[in-house]
Amino acid sequence: MSIELDTLSLAAVLARLERVLEKTERLLDSQVAEPVRETLDQAVAFIWQRRQSAGIFVPVRHIDPIHLSDLLGPEMGWHIKKLVRNTRQFLAGAPANHVLLWGERGTGKSSLVKALLNEYAADGLRLVQVHRQDLLDLPEITNRLWDRPEKYILFCDDLSFEADDAEYKELKAILEGGLHARPANLLIYATSNRRHLIPERMADRQVVMSGDEAHVNDALDEQLSLADRFGMRLGFYHIDQDTYFQIVRQMVETRGIAIDPDKLEQEAHRWALTNSARSGRTARQFVDDLEGRLALEATDCSVDSL
Repeated sequence: MSIELDTLSLAAVLARLERVLEKTERLLDSQVAEPVRETLDQAVAFIWQRRQSAGIFVPVRHIDPIHLSDLLGPEMGWHIKKLVRNTRQFLAGAPANHVLLWGERGTGKSSLVKALLNEYAADGLRLVQVHRQDLLDLPEITNRLWDRPEKYILFCDDLSFEADDAEYKELKAILEGGLHARPANLLIYATSNRRHLIPERMADRQVVMSGDEAHVNDALDEQLSLADRFGMRLGFYHIDQDTYFQIVRQMVETRGIAIDPDKLEQEAHRWALTNSARSGRTARQFVDDLEGRLALEATDCSVDSL
């Protein structure tokens, strides 16, 4: 009898605890809703983060100051023109496309998206970075932003998927063909080193062709269909040596670094060879090192003169 009473008491306690937890979660969710509205008024860029039962928009207080004029290269000008036009259409309330920027690492894909924010934040453009592991939250994010007056770009940086990833399927639904209507104030701009966002392996093709799939091309096309849902796809490639030197010279001039032009070119060339690549990222890393080294040398000289 005592055991039965103890069992009943334990069950009652557990049931009560469950009700308390449910009430606590509802309370937390209601408390999150108000700060969301306030937070979205406080900044122009955010990072979406999931914390326990609720996701939040974390304001970015110090934004990368890069501007469109900082981006150089024979193809970059064409990319800037197309992406600026698409973004202006979006800001004007006209039809615009989701964008995939794909290609070689360090070629300015992410920098171009950040430069757009600096160019058009005053016109109501906002940026929300969503990490790959948080793409399952896309329906929640879109619902929270739905009635906002600003125009939001969901920035998905350095994307890559396996074909059976749940995040991959969620992104496909948001881009096109989901049950939810497409929000008029939201676009997705994604960057990736992969043209189709998922690895294309010969082994996968062999599995499809040797399996029971009756329509092989359909199966292969399904694996590559995510990229097709981006209405605009821009390819980025490594820059040539002249463009690399041009980027270096512009950065050095902008930062006010005093150095002999011939020496600058020699050191920039050596840096690119060491890093096995010529890109905007390599140029910035070289100029960072150059500026820091010269500043340290100046400090050492001042100390030696004392």
